[in-house]
Amino acid sequence: MAVAACSTQTASTASPSPAAAQTPQQGGELTVLEDSAFSGSWPTGLDPATNTTGAANIPQMSAIYGGLFTLTANDDGSDAKVEPNQAESYELLEDGQVLKIKIREGLKFTDGTPLDAKAVVFNFERGVKSPCSCAPRWPLVEKNPITVEEPNTVVLHFTRPYASVINAFPISNVNWMASPTAVDKLGPDQFRANPVGAGPFKIVTNRMSSELVLERNPGYFKPGLPYLDKLTFKSIGGDQAAFQALTAGQGQAFEGMSTVPLIDQASKSDRLTVTLQPPTSPYVVQLNTQLAPFDNAKAREAIYYATDFNAIAKGLFKDAYPVSQSFTAPGGLFHHATVAGYRTPDVAKAKQLVQELGGLKVELGTLGAYVAKQVMVALQTQWKEAGIEVTIKEYALSTLVEQFNSGKWQSMLQTAGAWDPATGVGVAFRFRSNSPFSGVKDPKVDELMGKAEATVDAAERDALYVELGKYVSDKAYAPFGLAFAPANLAVKGVHGPGLTTKIPSLAVNTAVQWDKVWREK
Repeated sequence: MAVAACSTQTASTASPSPAAAQTPQQGGELTVLEDSAFSGSWPTGLDPATNTTGAANIPQMSAIYGGLFTLTANDDGSDAKVEPNQAESYELLEDGQVLKIKIREGLKFTDGTPLDAKAVVFNFERGVKSPCSCAPRWPLVEKNPITVEEPNTVVLHFTRPYASVINAFPISNVNWMASPTAVDKLGPDQFRANPVGAGPFKIVTNRMSSELVLERNPGYFKPGLPYLDKLTFKSIGGDQAAFQALTAGQGQAFEGMSTVPLIDQASKSDRLTVTLQPPTSPYVVQLNTQLAPFDNAKAREAIYYATDFNAIAKGLFKDAYPVSQSFTAPGGLFHHATVAGYRTPDVAKAKQLVQELGGLKVELGTLGAYVAKQVMVALQTQWKEAGIEVTIKEYALSTLVEQFNSGKWQSMLQTAGAWDPATGVGVAFRFRSNSPFSGVKDPKVDELMGKAEATVDAAERDALYVELGKYVSDKAYAPFGLAFAPANLAVKGVHGPGLTTKIPSLAVNTAVQWDKVWREK
C-alpha cells in the first residue's frame, strides 16, 4: 500500500457502479445525525485553517470542500487506497523528497473563482500554520518549500523522504480547498461560519455545533453528482438519542454508533441498515511521562499490569472489538495484534509496584462517548483492585483539546490509530515529541516514526512499526486496548460509499463519499 517512489497515479471522474445492483436516483434530501461529543461539534467553525476540531468534522468538511484526495475501498472494505479526487494525478519523485500534484483543469469554487495551483498553494500555506489537530507535519525545506510549476501543478519540497504523504491527505486540513477570494472578502470570522469550497454541496445555513444545512452544488466537477438535492448535518446527544430519532423519522443516517446493545437492536430492525466499519484505531491509555506519577517507570508498569483489555472486550462488548497491543488495528495498514514482551495482566505485580511507590493516585480522562465511558469505568475498577486510587473525568472535545495543550494531565483514554499509522491521529499524534497530544518526549520514538514515514518499501515500513511498537511496550509508555469499530446506521433506501458500504476509518469515523450518497424514491 505504500506509495512507490517516482510513481504516478490518476483517477477518473466516472460515477461508480452502485452496490447491490441498484441504480442511483437523483434528488431528495438527507438528514445525517452526528454525535455532539465528537463529529457533531464544530465550535470554531468550518474553515480548514481555523477549525481546531477538523479531524472530527470530516463529514461536514468533505461535503463542503470535497478533497484533493479520497480514501476508497471495495464494498466489503478490502483494497483500500487513496485516490486523486480534485487532484488529477500525483508523482512522488527523488525517493520521496519531492511531491508533484496536478490539479484537474476547470475546477471552480462555488463563488465562481478558479481552483487552480495558486489556490492550492494559498490553502497549503494556511494549512501548515493552522492550530487544527489535523494540520500536516510536513518536513518542508526552508526556501521555496511550495511552488507552482505550471498553472495546475503544485510541487512540495521536503528535507527528507516522506513516502506516506499521500496517505495522510484525506484526514488533513490541506486536503480541503477554500476559496482564497472568499477568505479575503469575508474575513476569518465570517468565512468560518459561511465557508466557500468546491465540494458537492454548498452552505445554506450554519448554526455552530447544532445544524448545518447544505444544498447541491450545480457546478460540481463530476457529471451527474451529487445525487442529493439537500444534505443536513444535525448534532445530537449520543447514540441513544440518535437511535430514537432515526426510528421516529427525524433523521435518515447516523455516523459512528458504538453502543453495542443499540447496534444489536438496530441490526434486528427491518427499517435500518447497519454497517460495521473496519477498525483502525485501538484505544490507548496515554500516560504523561513529563509529570508525576508517570515520569516514574514503575508507575507506568503498574498500569500495564493492572490493565486487562481482553476481559473488558469480552465482558462489556461481547468481543465485538478486537484487542491490539500496539497502535494498529485489523482495518488498517501494518497491523500486528501482539507485541513481543508485552506486559500481560498481573494484579499481584501491580500491587507490588504500587507498594514500592508508596501508593499511586491517578486522574483518568476521556471524551463522553459510550465505549470510552464504559472502558474508563472498567479500568477504574481494575486499577482499584491493584491499590491504585482513580479519579475519572469526562471532557467535551473542545475542552479535551485545551487540556492536552496545557500539558497538565496525567492519563487519557484516547484512540491512537489511523488507516496508515503515519497519518491523522496515528502514532505520531499520540507519541511524537512535538505533538501537543503526546505524553512522550523520546528521541528514539521520533527517530523510528521518522524512518517509517520516509520509507517507500512497505516491508521496511512494517518492520519499523514492529520495532516501534516493541520499544513503546518496553518503555511502558502507554498500554493499548480494544480497537474501536464504529457502526453507521441508515434507514432502508439510503445508499452510499462509506455509509452503507465499508471503508476503513481514517481515524474514528469513516470518510463517507457524500457526492455518491442517494435515496430511493
